[in-house]
Amino acid sequence: MIEFKHVSVSFKQHKQIFEAVNDAHFKIEKGEIFGIAGSSGAGKSTLLRTINLLQTVSSGEILVDGENVTNYRRTQLRILRRNIGMVFQHFNLARNLTVYQNIAFVLKAAGKSKVETETRVNELLDLVNLSGKSNSYPANLSGGEKQRVAIARALANDAKILLCDEPTSALDLETTSSILSLLKDLNKKFGITIVIITHELDVIKSICTRCAVMNKGSVVEIGDVYDIFTKPREDFTRQLLSHTSHFNLPEQIIDKMQGPIIRLTFKGDTANNPILYYAANTFQIGFNILLGKVEYINDLPLGILYVELIGETEPLKLAIEFLAANTADLEVINHGL
Repeated sequence: MIEFKHVSVSFKQHKQIFEAVNDAHFKIEKGEIFGIAGSSGAGKSTLLRTINLLQTVSSGEILVDGENVTNYRRTQLRILRRNIGMVFQHFNLARNLTVYQNIAFVLKAAGKSKVETETRVNELLDLVNLSGKSNSYPANLSGGEKQRVAIARALANDAKILLCDEPTSALDLETTSSILSLLKDLNKKFGITIVIITHELDVIKSICTRCAVMNKGSVVEIGDVYDIFTKPREDFTRQLLSHTSHFNLPEQIIDKMQGPIIRLTFKGDTANNPILYYAANTFQIGFNILLGKVEYINDLPLGILYVELIGETEPLKLAIEFLAANTADLEVINHGL
């Protein structure tokens, strides 16, 4: 378990104090995949680096497995960092070392023998599906392969915690998916606590169980990922989500439609109910589906549907009232001609 107790980090910039992290106070449970989201400059990376003390705190405490590590030095700090692996956005591999040597370096620094090192490196390469790449240099690897090497290196000393600093930002969509699948598999197989920071909310949706949202150094919202995405409490979170959803009906389509256009949101159990079928049969109306999607966040459905309703005025009003009462949200986009 990782616990932030009123953690603040401040820097002096141009004779002024800049508060990079302001009074962060929350827990990350053992074995969970926890996300920290926010735009650039929100303080995500700074907060992440306080966990392994790459960034010292100005005030507050960091607890790891119940131990206050805030003031660890020398031997205590080395042991702490040995148990906490870190994966970076740009991989941080030594270009003049082979894949094998990049991983072996960590083990040798921990005092492992040549036999122990060779055995462990081969185990790790097999774990991240890079068994045939041990003699390759980073320049000859794809971005996804480089990140797999970085993950293997981070796990070399049997790390119990894995810190991921924007680990997919330099990768394409397909490679991002494979890296996230690898992280999920590692979490499931070994129970590793993973903390991942990103400005890409799709990453949070696909891998995390809980997340915190940061803005200007402060944690503004924290909770289950499904709740954050389906019923955000804070204005900043709603704004952040709106910038990344990219699921709107084009204006030219709206202008062509004759009937009222509504946007329906389905959550949880309601996402699987044939609500439109019931409305059409009950109120004798028609409907034209213009755009729709259903996605699953932590195995719970979230659906969005844009529909043109067709029929007489009074039945349409009753149908809209019925749909509003039986879905998570209804927004009238266009009242029709």
